[in-house]
Parts: sequence; C-alpha cells; structure tokens
Amino acid sequence: MMNENIYSVSQLNYSVRQLLEGQLGLVWLTGEISNFSQPVSGHWYLTLKDENAQVRCAMFRMKNMRVAFRPQNGMQVLVRANVSLYEPRGDYQLIIESMHPAGEGFLQQQFEALKIKLAAEGLFAQNLKKNLPHFAKTVGIVTSPTGAALQDILNILQRRDPSLKIIIYPTAVQGKDAANEIVQMIELANLRNEADVLIVGRGGGSLEDLWCFNEETVARAIFRSSIPVISAVGHETDVTIADFVADVRAPTPSAAAELVSRNQQELFQQLQYKRQRLEMALDRLFNEKQQHLQRFLLRLQNRHPSARLLAQRQQTGQLEHRLNSAIRRLLDKNHYKLTALCERLEKNPLPYLVRQQNYHIVQLATNLDFALKRLIVSKQTSLSALCGKLDGLSPLKVLARGYSIAETEQGETISSVNQVETGDKIKTRLRDGVIVSKVI
Repeated sequence: MMNENIYSVSQLNYSVRQLLEGQLGLVWLTGEISNFSQPVSGHWYLTLKDENAQVRCAMFRMKNMRVAFRPQNGMQVLVRANVSLYEPRGDYQLIIESMHPAGEGFLQQQFEALKIKLAAEGLFAQNLKKNLPHFAKTVGIVTSPTGAALQDILNILQRRDPSLKIIIYPTAVQGKDAANEIVQMIELANLRNEADVLIVGRGGGSLEDLWCFNEETVARAIFRSSIPVISAVGHETDVTIADFVADVRAPTPSAAAELVSRNQQELFQQLQYKRQRLEMALDRLFNEKQQHLQRFLLRLQNRHPSARLLAQRQQTGQLEHRLNSAIRRLLDKNHYKLTALCERLEKNPLPYLVRQQNYHIVQLATNLDFALKRLIVSKQTSLSALCGKLDGLSPLKVLARGYSIAETEQGETISSVNQVETGDKIKTRLRDGVIVSKVI
C-alpha cells in the first residue's frame, strides 16, 4: 500500500532544515579552514574540516565585519554557528555567527559561559550599581605600578585636579597570579576604606593579556566592593567581565581619570561667576549703606558742633563695617526664624483655626443677643395688649361705673328673684365694699 505522506523535494528539504535548526540550534565547532572565498557580496564561504570529515559553512557580511582577523586556508578556528540546510541544492551547512582563532576561541567560549552565569545571578543588574561620588577627594588605583595606564591616569589627574589625593594599590595585571593579586588589592582598599572611588584596570592587549579581568574571582570582588568601582581595561573595543560587573565602565584608563576628576578650569570659571555675583551684591549693599550714612552725617552736621562731626566721620569706616556685618547676621537670623515659623505653621494650623472659631462665636453671640432683645420686646407688647383686654373684662371695672353684684350667703351670684326667699340674707358687692341686707 502506498504511503499517504508523499513529499516533494522542496518540502523534504524544507522539513529537514526546520528539523536541523529546531533541534540543534547554535553549536560551537572547531576545525581547519579550507576552500575559503569572498565574492563581491562580501559574504564568506569556506569548509571546516578535521582528519575524518568536513562541513560547508557560510558567514554573512554583517557578521564577518566583526571578525578581528583575516581567515586563511589551513587556519584552526573556533566558530559559533547555526546548523542549517541550503534548500535549493539540499546541502547541509553551517551559518557562522562568530569566529575566533582556535586559542582565543576557547577563551571566548569561557567568557560567554561566565557572562551568562553571572548575569543570571544578578551581578550585572543596573539597580545594584553604586553612584560615583560627585566630588571625590581620594582616588584609589588598582593596577600595575609600572604600566603605561597608571602614567596616563596620573597625568590626567594632575592636569585636571591637582588637589586629588591618589592611593596606588599595586598588582600584576597579566599572568596566572594577576587575578588573585587584583582581588587582594580590592579587598585591601575596602578594608582601609580610605578612597572614595576605585579605578581597576590596565592598558590594551590581546585577549590572553586581559584574561585576568575575565576571572570569576575578580568579578565577585568588584561586586562585593562597598567602594564604587570604575572598570578601565584596555582600549575602547576591549570588553571584559569586569566591565559588566563594575559600577561604571570607562572605555580607557584615561577616560576613567576624567570621570573621577574635576576640571579645574571649569571650577575656576564657576568660582569667577559666583565671585562676580557676590561683588555686585556687595556693591549694591555698600551703595545703600553709603546713602544711609550720608543722610546720617547730614543730620549730625545740622545738630552737632563741627568738632563732634569730625570725630564721627573718623569712625565712619569702622561703623560701616560693623553695620554691614550686623545687618548680614540679622538678615540670616530673621530668615532662619521665618523659615522655622513657616514650617511650624504649615505643620500646626491650630492657631489659625482658633482665631476663625473665635470670630464665628462672636458673630453667633451678637446674633443671639439681637434675637433675644427682639423677642422680649415682642412678648412685652403682647403682654400689654392682654393686660388691657383683661382689665376691660374685670368685674371691678363694672363696679366702678356704679353697678353692684348681689350674692347669696353661699356666694352665688343672684340673677333672678326666684333665687331668694323672704328672710334670706344677701350680700351686695359695691365698688368700695359689701352691704349685707335681709329680704322682706
């Protein structure tokens, strides 16, 4: 029975390329160059081989521009490449990403592995890097005491800022013992804690020459340093592990010296500018005081004899100096008091609130007093009217007009003759008294 999965050649080559690139990805490979060519496109085409096998390789122009040497047939190299397939011909090949001479290549491989390891541990994290001091007073230099890099640093520091104190922590910067010595000097500088910033570095060289600055022990010593560290290794194109872990990377030792030093010419210009402003302020103050003094002298001349005026003029210089000093002190003192009072007022608004409430209470008391007076007048008016009505209805008023009221002995008002019989005693109430009589 025929297999249902029938590939075309293009489909097969495409599937094989996807399989190779997906399964293998980037690989490191060492071998000897043969059949090297560079057409007008700028790409490199070559074969890598050993005693028993070979593989075709391509390195595109944008990648081979970064290679620091010219490949030659017969040269042993270490490459990092993607395994792929050239589909039109069905040729299995490598697409080279980077290339190094075999000796440097192994070091470069170690460099990449350590870089990935330390980055994963966070030694390169930007948020952990320390800021350099704004104005360093003491600079520590961890480098070779006989190297050209040290002389470059010293010359620039002397030219830019002769006032800087310099402490040299001598160490080897090349060879098998260099890494341990660099670590010891960084730890010694931190133990003494006498420098504001450390420059750790050397001049340029090959990858092997600079290798001590790619050692893990040096990287961890820089990371542990409580003093900010500037890495200044080699030339601008040289990059080391120390550059990644340091707080600041300087492209050269000379650039590191410029980072930690203050330009005396710029500082002098700033000082000149501030001096001019101070002189202008003093001139303005002097003119004001001089005018005040002239008015004072004129008043003295009008009020005092000429001899006393002469004596006062002789003391003018001293008084003026003392007056200026006293005014400056008074202004500073009052400014400090005002600042403190403003801060206290901002933090404690209670006095303002008390004054506001007191004002509100006074307003309420005034309104209450006015309302009470108006209520009393209204009630007095109503009471007078009621009293007048009550007085008009009073029986005493009727009696005063000549009328009388007859009552039985029990005090009942007699309004009909049927209420009494012959012989009953009755009381007749008049305006000014009572008459007791007997019914006949």
